[in-house]
Amino acid sequence: MSIASQIDFFNTELAGTAARLVVVTKTHAVDKLQEVYAAGSRIFGENRAQEMAEKHPQLPPDVEWHLIGHLQTNKARYIAGFVHTVQSIDSLRLLQELDRQAARHGRVILGLLQFHIAQEAAKTGLSRAEADEILASAAFRALRHVRLTGVMGIATFTDDAAQVRAEFATLRGHFEHLKATYFADDAGFRELSMGMSGDYALALAEGSTLVRVGSAIFGAR
Repeated sequence: MSIASQIDFFNTELAGTAARLVVVTKTHAVDKLQEVYAAGSRIFGENRAQEMAEKHPQLPPDVEWHLIGHLQTNKARYIAGFVHTVQSIDSLRLLQELDRQAARHGRVILGLLQFHIAQEAAKTGLSRAEADEILASAAFRALRHVRLTGVMGIATFTDDAAQVRAEFATLRGHFEHLKATYFADDAGFRELSMGMSGDYALALAEGSTLVRVGSAIFGAR
């Protein structure tokens, strides 16, 4: 199936839910991204800051760029001038660097706290206690150019649907805790980024608002 038809399929799947489609464009050439754009998608997810920075000027200005992979603090400068959302924030240090770099450009970068919800040690992310420590700190309250809008997590790669759904439910619990404790008066704190090509249906059932899909649109490599 074509890229356009796959995007139409996912837009139909997400219709009637709270979720938006993030097309994971990492490693794909600009001509493929242009096909995605022509098919109507505007949220592109990239894993590497430098790759995103190379692609950015070759796409129209209304693309909403999301960094979904681990971001090293020394790479934040490559994307600070244009990135919409960094979905993979996992430390106060990264928040502070994003704030510093965004200030240089006179703009605000949106961010999601990434939680570790999988049973795989290789996957990264915060614990609830670590997130609480960040959000309760004076250093976080001093930030002016980064605004947190929700949470992100990656479930275990397994065929056990019950386990995956339980992990998504855990992430939803983290979101609800943070919302009630730190963002009760912030309508912008509303994003729950979870679900990919193989498990998006389970994520939707748990209230995902951002579904990250790559291989199901571009095909397996």
